[in-house]
Amino acid sequence: MRQQVAVIVTIGGDTSALAAKAATGTIPIVFAGGTDPVRSGLVASLHRPGGNITGVSTIIAEMEPKRLGLLRELRPHATTIAALVNPENMPQVETQVSDIQSAARNVGQEITILNASGIRDIDAAFEKLVQMRVDALLVAGDALFFSRTSQLVVLAARHAIPTLYSRREFAAAGGLMSYGSNINDSYRVLSVYAARILKGEKPGDLPIQLPTKFELVINLSTARALRLEIPPTLVARADEVIE
Repeated sequence: MRQQVAVIVTIGGDTSALAAKAATGTIPIVFAGGTDPVRSGLVASLHRPGGNITGVSTIIAEMEPKRLGLLRELRPHATTIAALVNPENMPQVETQVSDIQSAARNVGQEITILNASGIRDIDAAFEKLVQMRVDALLVAGDALFFSRTSQLVVLAARHAIPTLYSRREFAAAGGLMSYGSNINDSYRVLSVYAARILKGEKPGDLPIQLPTKFELVINLSTARALRLEIPPTLVARADEVIE
């Protein structure tokens, strides 16, 4: 009788992957995570993960300084920029906050970190943003925020807060700007790796895949609604411009 093989696929960030790893040391795991998987303790190395786990690192957290730089290009005279993070997404959020604060210090930018780990927290965060009169908002890469795309985009539009997100899907839904890797590329890698494992390959022998392309998407329709002029140099660098 042929032995049945199962594969656990996690797409909820590093927290889900770490939970799956803690739950089993034998069932193969294929993950999509947002930080350095070696640093977070998921794998032994990128080239040879070892054990029963492999997958894709979208290096979301390491992209936050780049996103902060794009926001500063958009709002060069911004006094205060806020960043929204999910405090429950450990250890990813620690890297995100550290990288954002470090990048802000390097350029003398005042930065305020706001936490949100649920729907009501997001609403409360925007109420605080309005009270603070922030000049721009950076929404950190996080599975929770991705699942609340419409809520975030609507709130940013309602309160006229220029906001930059981590995925193209936000800009397509009406968000102002996004910068990050293509999530569909990550899903394709997950499906390919799951198929290879089901055919007999060991997950620990399959190298962690890293994104090779990052997309800057600008929604000019949203910019007009905000009465915000996007610098021509920023528009020229965009991979996609939504009219």
